[in-house]
Amino acid sequence: MSRLSLNQWTTRRWSVPDAVDGCRRHGIEAIGLWREPVAEHGLAATAKLVRDAGLRVSSLCRGGFLTGGSGLEDNRRAIDEAAELDAACLVLVVGGLPGVVPGEPLGDGVSRDLKAARARVAEALEELAPYAAERGVRLALEPLHPMYCADRAVLSTLKQALDLASPHPADQVGVVVDTFHIWWDPEVYDQIARAGAEGRVASYQVCDQLHPLPQDVLLGRAMMGDGVIGFTPLTEAVTATGYDGDIEVEIFNADVWAADPDTVLATMKERFTTLIAPALA
Repeated sequence: MSRLSLNQWTTRRWSVPDAVDGCRRHGIEAIGLWREPVAEHGLAATAKLVRDAGLRVSSLCRGGFLTGGSGLEDNRRAIDEAAELDAACLVLVVGGLPGVVPGEPLGDGVSRDLKAARARVAEALEELAPYAAERGVRLALEPLHPMYCADRAVLSTLKQALDLASPHPADQVGVVVDTFHIWWDPEVYDQIARAGAEGRVASYQVCDQLHPLPQDVLLGRAMMGDGVIGFTPLTEAVTATGYDGDIEVEIFNADVWAADPDTVLATMKERFTTLIAPALA
């Protein structure tokens, strides 16, 4: 239980003070924060609140959206925020095809050049990795399920994320292993082992995948045990890499968001204990 972290989006309607207080009351020692609610509460105020509560910041979500060839200034701000919060990493969702906007119809300015979009991410990392290193922040590339390739992340596999990270020191650029996004990949265990050998596992995030998926596939995540993912082999593989950091539960799900957050945390702890913790030994 000491490694369990609440990703703030799991209890989305909680403010930063609510989420921090919820972690304290439920004995959860770490929290994954999101930039928008942090900005609403205030960066310095959030850093003090988390510090005074004795919590670790397992990650800050999110930077990225680099494929349009812009966004470097916002990502530098995100890096500065992660440094202020002493976050273990800044999660980067790299962005989809230029001109594709999540949830909106395709317009006239859409690029279908996937190779070029990925190249833009590599170019942006050349700028951002040294800036992050100067501030003691580790960037964490998060591959997303291929259904999000067009609008959110042109990185779909751990291999792609590791290949993109490889030109940079491992303490500057790592990867996120998120069960929802990578469980389907036939190469996932080889790539988790590779990430361990290269020292690049920056974050382990867990949740399940609903079946059937909802109409809005962004909300297709579920509490562990309520979907189709087998957590034991994935957790054993991550454990075998030597990763001993926090394990975040990050869920995008309308029913979970509508539920009593205290009930969500109680369920989260029970599922972590039964489905995740046994594989950590």
